[in-house]
Amino acid sequence: MKSVRVLLVDDEEGFSSVLAKRLSRRAVDVSTALCGEEALHRLETHDYQVVVLDMKMPGMNGLEVLRIIKTEHPQVEVIVLTGNTDMKSALASMTAGAFDLMLKPANTEILINRIVDAARQGRIGRDEAV
Repeated sequence: MKSVRVLLVDDEEGFSSVLAKRLSRRAVDVSTALCGEEALHRLETHDYQVVVLDMKMPGMNGLEVLRIIKTEHPQVEVIVLTGNTDMKSALASMTAGAFDLMLKPANTEILINRIVDAARQGRIGRDEAV
């Protein structure tokens, strides 16, 4: 499997580093950002296929970041991770263009499968845009 470039955005540094290590062991080229602003900056300077995005963060929340990503980087697929099952924000994130929504703590194998699916979907979208 070709390596997928993923940006993991979560303000919980411990969670981020553990998940990043798990992903990198499975052919995922992963970078991390601790807030929405840092994530948006990284998207301007690096080429990512998938963003795994926490919903609740200080400053910009995940929904705000998702909307900006889908406006400025529509080819990037976003998987939202959330610690709660607030149906209103879940529906809002899917309406805003999230590829998927998963509850924390996400099963690593399932998350990797969704990341691969998202990267594949993004690739199809890029090919159609050409």
